[in-house]
Amino acid sequence: MSELLVELFSEEIPARMQKKAADDLLQLLTDKLKKAGLEYSSAVSHVTPRRLVAVIDGLPEKQPDTREERRGPKADAPEKALEGFLGSVGLTLEQCEKRETPKGTFLYAVVETKGAETKAVLPGIVADAVKDFAWPKSMRWGRHAFRWVRPMHGVLAVFGGETLAGAIDLGGGELTFGNQTKGHRFLAPDAFTVTDFADYAAKLRAAYVIVDREERKQIIMDGATALAKAENLTLKPDLGLLEEVCGLVEWPVPVMGRIDEAFMDVPAEALVTSMRSHQKYFSAETADGSLAARFITVSNMKADAKRDATIRAGNEKVLRARLSDAKFFWDQDRAVKLESRRVKLSDILFYQKLGTVADKVARLEKLAAWLAGHVPGADAGKARRAAALCKADLVTEMVGEFPELQGIMGRYYALHDGEAPEVADAIADHYSPQGPNDRCPTAPESVVVALADKIDTLAGFFAIDEKPTGSKDPFALRRAALGVIRLIVENKLRLPLGEAFAEAAGLYQGLGAPEGILDFFADRLKVHLREGGVRHDLVSAVFALGGEDDLVRLLARVEALQSVLSTEDGANLLAGVRRAGNIVKAEEKKDGMSYDGAPDEGLLDQAEEKALSQSLVIAEQGADKALAAEDFEGAMAAIAGLRGPVDAFFDKVTVNADDASVRKNRLALLARVGATANRIADFSQIEG
Repeated sequence: MSELLVELFSEEIPARMQKKAADDLLQLLTDKLKKAGLEYSSAVSHVTPRRLVAVIDGLPEKQPDTREERRGPKADAPEKALEGFLGSVGLTLEQCEKRETPKGTFLYAVVETKGAETKAVLPGIVADAVKDFAWPKSMRWGRHAFRWVRPMHGVLAVFGGETLAGAIDLGGGELTFGNQTKGHRFLAPDAFTVTDFADYAAKLRAAYVIVDREERKQIIMDGATALAKAENLTLKPDLGLLEEVCGLVEWPVPVMGRIDEAFMDVPAEALVTSMRSHQKYFSAETADGSLAARFITVSNMKADAKRDATIRAGNEKVLRARLSDAKFFWDQDRAVKLESRRVKLSDILFYQKLGTVADKVARLEKLAAWLAGHVPGADAGKARRAAALCKADLVTEMVGEFPELQGIMGRYYALHDGEAPEVADAIADHYSPQGPNDRCPTAPESVVVALADKIDTLAGFFAIDEKPTGSKDPFALRRAALGVIRLIVENKLRLPLGEAFAEAAGLYQGLGAPEGILDFFADRLKVHLREGGVRHDLVSAVFALGGEDDLVRLLARVEALQSVLSTEDGANLLAGVRRAGNIVKAEEKKDGMSYDGAPDEGLLDQAEEKALSQSLVIAEQGADKALAAEDFEGAMAAIAGLRGPVDAFFDKVTVNADDASVRKNRLALLARVGATANRIADFSQIEG
């Protein structure tokens, strides 16, 4: 068993593409190895800014021999057909076997193929993997027709300690496979020879390259954390930035620098965003959680006191220029009131069929005032004011430079203009939650404006039939729907969604109703609840009743249903109700009539059917009383009492009695079982 080591050496690969590229290379190689019948024991990939690496161990020295049986034409087929078959298998007619089949006598050939040496097969596999590789963006260089993400300089391909004999066709030249690579661009630029991955990794480390991506990330985290701790600070966590910075360095060395105090009155979010976006700096926080006047950059050079001081000074100088821009934006934006910026929103198109952002804001004001009546503690005036200002920061200089600060900067500008804190907070929160892990607003006015923004968007796009399809959701409507669900569920709002969407749609001029939007919400709710362990079929069973758009009440039904069905009695009740429903459905189809009428008590002659009838009355009364009080656990408990009588009925009573009137009456009794259970949910929708 031997190891295959492949390294594709190039100019710096964009950090955002590296991890997927390493995974893709490994997938291409392993797929082609399996297709060639070459099994392996392990396969891993690595990536640094200048190299993609695949290590596949446990490969055999040769392909396995194969034996394949092929059926040919009939023995009496025309000569041309026989010649074609014999040529394809490389055998003579005498070497083939004639077999009798129900369709006649056919020729059969057994083709035995000797496995080739692995080292002879691998060059083609490596070359094909590189040829088939797909980058999001690629380029040509020199006179080559070959495309790669950045100019490729070398291909290391070693199997069992020997260099593979092959090359990459560049379409105007080629890169011959070799056994040499290079270390750090500046610290160890000379080429060196390797024999296997252990040798490769060790020599690269000696040449100031850490090939393991996770190890580089850990070095960055440990070093940055230690630097912050030395100043009695805490490193501000930023996994996204860590992933990116890891893809920029091969020998990471964190270095701490200072932020000039002159910039510390600029909002922390603006400073952090500027440092993160432009300079890839990590931030640090003081004990009280405020931004510290420090930053941490990651050098790609070995630690050296003099060099580190130069790196620190250079980064501080560049940062002063960057933060001067942020401070200028901050000062300029505050010179104009947020209110006065609203007029410019008329120049920004929200969507072609849905008007401008100014039109959206006008709708949000009215919708927020309506929604405030459904959010306990919400001040309608403040909610409406926040809705009026929530998009105004889109035309500020700061948000123009850093779009990710929209809403956040609006809060700062609103407070500067003397707006109420509740209004300012609602402006900052109205885009939230933007994902399953994003914080969900809880302040009443913030909840109102966040709901209004998402409901308006959903109503508008559904009204013009721009709905998500399959994997495509260009307007992030699924995310908006999940945001609405979280706002309602986590704040326990008794909001009638049907009315809310009707109200929102009515604010659009000349558009119809948002068709299918509640069904869309049902699907999104299933996704949301599935993550919490709630069965999707139970949600479907409750939605199937129709007319339920209060998510809090709906979830209470689902929880009660799940609680009861998780017990043995509940499982048996489900089986009995479904059996009753299936019998009634089948007989109705056969008879061409419905059995949903009330059963005749006078025709109930067996004790078990009388007991079931009496239990149905008790269950219906108990369930109706509990449902009126929204006691769904109590309603399910009342219906669960049917388990025993239903079981006894099926044990002792023959539904299809000889007497037609008795048969009809018993079917009506079973139909009533389903109707009683359906007070809580449509049991036919429940699986298992």
